[in-house]
Parts: sequence; structure tokens; C-alpha cells
Amino acid sequence: MADYKNTIDFIKSVYGSKEFTPLAVPVFQGNEKAYLNECIDTTFVSSVGKFVDRFEEDMAKYTGTKKAVVCVSGTNALHMSLMLVGVERDDEVLTQALTFIATCNALSYIGAHPVFLDVDKTTMGLSPDAMKGWLIKNAEIRNGECWNKNSARRVKACVPMHTFGHPVRIEEMAALCEEWHIELVEDAAESIGSLYKGKHTGTFGKVGAISFNGNKTITTGGGGMMLFQDEELGKFAKHITTQAKVPHRWEFRHDHIGYNYRMPNINAALGCAQLENLDKYIASKRKVAQEYIDYFKNVDDIDFFVEPENTFSNYWLSAIVMKDKDAQLDFLQQANDNGVMTRPIWELMNRLPMFENCENDGLKNTIWFADRVVNIPSSVRVEDL
Repeated sequence: MADYKNTIDFIKSVYGSKEFTPLAVPVFQGNEKAYLNECIDTTFVSSVGKFVDRFEEDMAKYTGTKKAVVCVSGTNALHMSLMLVGVERDDEVLTQALTFIATCNALSYIGAHPVFLDVDKTTMGLSPDAMKGWLIKNAEIRNGECWNKNSARRVKACVPMHTFGHPVRIEEMAALCEEWHIELVEDAAESIGSLYKGKHTGTFGKVGAISFNGNKTITTGGGGMMLFQDEELGKFAKHITTQAKVPHRWEFRHDHIGYNYRMPNINAALGCAQLENLDKYIASKRKVAQEYIDYFKNVDDIDFFVEPENTFSNYWLSAIVMKDKDAQLDFLQQANDNGVMTRPIWELMNRLPMFENCENDGLKNTIWFADRVVNIPSSVRVEDL
């Protein structure tokens, strides 16, 4: 077993911690308390209040999108996004097995089936090359729609995930989706503030979904958001996620099946305050990442995963790549035994009982990463702000 004491001590020194170094914790250094107190003082703590509208408007401006709509969670945002682009029961959705389970849960709520394709070595996200190869081999266009020749199911959507905040090759993905008549829904849950060629992730497809869970770069406690390039579709999303209630001074009328996915005003207040400091938080995460980059250049058999070409990553979770599975397990044990919280990448979706029978393309790079990746502490440092 290799001895990783020096590396573990270095990680502790990055955060100046002596006892325990967590993986990712929220930071509240702005107007959070003031905005929360305003909610309480006005009694608008539920789904109606000025901070809901403000958060949506501020986020639309920040990301450069036409319309932003808040939800209770990132999973809700993905579920709605897939429904809104027309995914239906028994459709297929191209996605990656290397992702958090929310990606697959969301499409499963509809009754759709994931098809797992490989990731790129440079991004850890869905590979346009793997997608193109699978489509050429297995798909055909019939009456303006994409169909899987083997399963006889419609291939309706593609959901790439920007893993750990690193953008995928999203322009190539968007071009493939257009060529094959597939809707692009970006899982940007982890990539708030990340850019591909200067453009915000979540804005390349018809809809993008963001998460504001407690461990994300900014948080609303729990929450999510959809980003729309079609403003009318965004307005409809707002309508059906608020129980599809037709506005009226006193009557209760509803014109669609609706969902109670509304983000409360009190959560949105937290989001408004967090968004004000987002750029500072990302700068801190990137500063930490650079310290890791400089350190791991001189460490044998461990590589630090850097942002892909043409991107600006928020480095939501910093990741190192070990030489093999044994080294990964040794590092995880030694780090956690010595007060440094580290985690492997998520269990691959095709290895879970719910999705083990889903089609995949062999997932060579995906398995390679699963056997080697370790996430190391990635919190914003207060002293950087």
C-alpha cells in the first residue's frame, strides 16, 4: 500500500485545517441574513414573494438566457425540462452512466429509458464521438424523428452532464442533436458559472437545468432552476410548475396537469444573496484548483483533472485521477482515516439494479474513470473573499 501522508497533509494545509477537512460546504458571507429576515418580516416565506421573481431575473441576466424558472430541486428541473421538450413514456434518452442518479431518476419519472454512452477523457462528460458512433450504427431518421433500429423506440432527447463543473464539448453535441432530430437538455446541475467558449453552460440546448443543493457552488438550501432559450416555453414551464393555476383574484382554476415544484420565497432570498457573490466563490475555487495543479505536477501516479480546452470551469469538485483501482481505494481509506473527506465518483448508473439492463456502448472511458477518480476538498475559502 502506497503512503499518501504528504498529499493528505498538503490538502489539509490548503484549507488550514487541523482536525477535519470537509469535501464541500456552503459559505454565507453576504446578504443572506438580511434577505431572510425580510422574508420573515413580510411573512412572504412560501411560493409568493419578490425574491422568487428577482432570483429568476438575476439568473437569466447572469447566464445570458431568455428565461429562468426556479424549482424545488435540480431533479425537478430535469424532470420538467425533459417533459417540456416532448419526452414521453418508452422514449429513449441518450446520456452518460457517469453521473449522479438524479439524471436518470428524472427521465424515469416519465417512463423513458436511458441509453448510456461513453464519456471523453478530456471532459468526463458525454462524448460527441461516442454519440455519433452510436447513432450511425443504431439509429435512423423516420418522418423527422430519430429511432433506435434495434429497440424500435424513439430517441427523443440527449442529456449530457457537465461533470464536476467541467463543460462537455457542447457545440458538437448540439450540432449532432440538430442533425439527428434529437432535443438537447443540458444537465448543468454542477456547472453554474462555467463557460464554453465564453457562453454559459445550460444555454446551448432548448433547456438547461441547474442545482442549488447545499454542496453546490451557490445554494438555496435545496433548489433548482431551468434555463430557456425559448421565452414562451419558459413561461409555460412557470405555469405548470405552479400547479397550472389560471390567475384570478379569488377563483381556483387550473388548465393543465400541474406540479407543485415552486421554490419558496425564503429559498429564493438565499439564492439572491448567494448569486451576488458567485464570481468571488468561483475565483476562490479556481485558486484552490491552481494550488492543487501546482502540487500534483510533482506527485507520481496522481493526476489533477484540469478544465478542458475552450472552457472556463467553476471547479465545483476538484478531482484527482489515481493510477488504478487499488490506488483509489488506498487513497480513500487513508484520507478519510486522517480527517480529509474524499469520495469516489458516483456508482455508474448501468451498475445500479434499476438501470443494469439499459443499453450501453461498452463505456470504456467511463469505467476507467470510475476505477480511478477521487474528489478532494473543494470548498470556497472565506479568506479568499
